[in-house]
Amino acid sequence: NKKKIPQVQKMKLQPNIDKSGSITDVLKVGQEILVQIAKEPISTKGPRLTAEISFAGRFLVLIPFIDRVSVSQKIKSREERARLRQLVQSIKPKNFGVIIRTNAEGKRVAELDAELKLLIQKWEDTCKKLLKAKAPALLYEETSRTVALLRDIFNPSFENIHVNDKDVAKQIADYVGLIAPDRKNIVKLYTGALPIMDNFGVTKQIKQLFGKTVTFKNGAYLIIEHTEALHVIDVNSGNRNKSSLGQEENAFEVNVAAAEEIARQLRLRDMGGIIVIDFIDMIKGEHRTNLLAKMQDFMAHDRAKHNILPLSKFGLMQITRQRVRPEIEVATSEVCPTCFGKGKIKSSLLFTDTLEGKIDYLANKLKVKKFSLHIHPYVAAYVERGLFSLKHQWRKKYNVNIKIIPDQSLGFLEYVFYDKDGNEIDLKEEIEMK
Repeated sequence: NKKKIPQVQKMKLQPNIDKSGSITDVLKVGQEILVQIAKEPISTKGPRLTAEISFAGRFLVLIPFIDRVSVSQKIKSREERARLRQLVQSIKPKNFGVIIRTNAEGKRVAELDAELKLLIQKWEDTCKKLLKAKAPALLYEETSRTVALLRDIFNPSFENIHVNDKDVAKQIADYVGLIAPDRKNIVKLYTGALPIMDNFGVTKQIKQLFGKTVTFKNGAYLIIEHTEALHVIDVNSGNRNKSSLGQEENAFEVNVAAAEEIARQLRLRDMGGIIVIDFIDMIKGEHRTNLLAKMQDFMAHDRAKHNILPLSKFGLMQITRQRVRPEIEVATSEVCPTCFGKGKIKSSLLFTDTLEGKIDYLANKLKVKKFSLHIHPYVAAYVERGLFSLKHQWRKKYNVNIKIIPDQSLGFLEYVFYDKDGNEIDLKEEIEMK
């Protein structure tokens, strides 16, 4: 009925639909139903839809038309599970289901009640839009990805949140002010000249972490390969040499360190599906058992659902991990941004002449007197070297206010000009090495 908002509390719930059979037994072509995207499209697979609508909060997930309360399996205390279940049963409306999330552990009824009312309001707002909507239509979307991420991981250990976008910074500050009013001042707008990732050393870490080879402890390393069916990780001891330990003890120590790094890599790359790990061979059964226990401990805080099988006779460990979105995979080959795939570039000795030509054009043709030049850190060091540096010479010769910004994301012979408002000035020719 599109003339009035459905009152879920007054409805008589029908039994669950039998999951076996064909979908055409339940739905007809042209029939309008309310659905939610449960899983993003991955590779050749389309998005997964569900008619079980849910609204996620920090402590609770609200599910209309299901009259039950579930508690996160990560809350281990039997007393706490019973307390939360009883609390939510006492405050939730009839015919609404609630999943109690891990973050709800130890929370008071006032906090849970406030969030539950907020989630019910979201459902009612969605129903109001439904009355006027014409299919297909978007009725409700999750908060921004940044806020959704914070909702899941924010905790009292956060000291600062640095953001380089004014609108996103405001969104985050508003959200933090809502869930932790006394922590709102930890949100900082980053306005530095250096790219935010370079300033906080993230770029370097990403380059180190997301390659095919990952080094970890005392020369040992991992090789990570992706295939259509699964991910394969090979553990290598490298040039590690500890004479005080025997081969068996050495293998166990390397495998434990590898397990810790692998658990970290799975989260960083968001790798999902089947993961097969080839550990260094160990003979002792206790070492094999301990390695499994260590791996389970390292992955205990992984928010994605996973299952870890014991080592096989061949020393292989199999892990299945929930795949929610495409895993992060850094391409190891790309068209060279400096030579545009031609294989030839101008001599690096002439690169500063190219830059000076662009500065001349900016100053005398475009009449731009204040700008910044982003170049590779090595080139930036060369340009600013000495008392009478090239930068000083350009300033004096062309009467410009030029700022040199080292940028790790650029190639050796790449450059980008920005005006005083931070807008890019496109001065690149299609191919500059003819």
